[in-house]
Amino acid sequence: MIQVKHISKTFQVSRRNAGFSEAFKALFHKQYECIKALDDISFTIADGEMVGYIGPNGAGKSSTIKVLSGILTPDTGSCIINGRVPWKERIEHVKEIGVVFGQRSQLWWDVPVIDSFELLRDIYRIPSVIYRNNLEELVTLLNLEQIIRTPARQLSLGQRMRCEIAASLLHSPKILFLDEPTIGLDAVSKLAVRDFILERNKKHNTTVILTTHDMQDIETLTNRILLIGKGKILMDGQLDEIKRQHCNSKRLTVEYEGKGIRTMEGLRTIKDEKQQAVFDVDLSRITVSEAISDISEQVEVKDISVGGPSIDEIVAGLYQEYKI
Repeated sequence: MIQVKHISKTFQVSRRNAGFSEAFKALFHKQYECIKALDDISFTIADGEMVGYIGPNGAGKSSTIKVLSGILTPDTGSCIINGRVPWKERIEHVKEIGVVFGQRSQLWWDVPVIDSFELLRDIYRIPSVIYRNNLEELVTLLNLEQIIRTPARQLSLGQRMRCEIAASLLHSPKILFLDEPTIGLDAVSKLAVRDFILERNKKHNTTVILTTHDMQDIETLTNRILLIGKGKILMDGQLDEIKRQHCNSKRLTVEYEGKGIRTMEGLRTIKDEKQQAVFDVDLSRITVSEAISDISEQVEVKDISVGGPSIDEIVAGLYQEYKI
């Protein structure tokens, strides 16, 4: 279990004006600005939960992960993960966590992937039997058999990411931190990575904390969202409930025969061309059935579909709502 209570972290950042003279002055009289990366954040994550940790750039996501992984020591507050304080018991703590950074590698660049795995086995002091069993399972599930003896520098981005995930799980961690795990991947590789993470959680009850800007990752993998902005936790809730609360409209797509559709109050035209129209239905003013009935009276409807706003639109709306 992860228990975070009233964590705060402030950084000092040097500032100076542009120009050579200002640069010269800064050699002798540096000016600093205090940036509050984390501001009294608190949350609890149960064993086996899959949580999406989202927010714009600079919101505090990476600082939080660094505190949880023991890299950063907070100024105030407490953090207990599986009975340990991460920054005080780092050696024991890192044995129970796995970390994947989409833009950073834990594989040695010029050696075959299997050699990197062997080095990680020695670093984590993984018993031989457990290592062999984990390696066999990961190679099979992530389809690494054909690439495991290839140097990391020769792998495609999708192949390397699968190897990165395997490397983070060789020591059977209870908690997996994923930072942009599908960044830059093609559609097939994204699906493979998502399916594996879901299977890992189901089979081993691995706790997963996912930070990403890809909302499809959030929708596919997580059932709970933590929204952070300007160092503060702004929202903590179940994804389905958030969708219900912030879904004030429906998207109506109509294929029709006729001269055109006049919109009624509460129905906004997004697109209407080549006898296909897309409308936004304001549910606070009309119902979907009322909108369909009005359209059917004007034209001959050939096909119609109803959908809600995408997860990207919902999250963008949250950013606007909280002004972050």
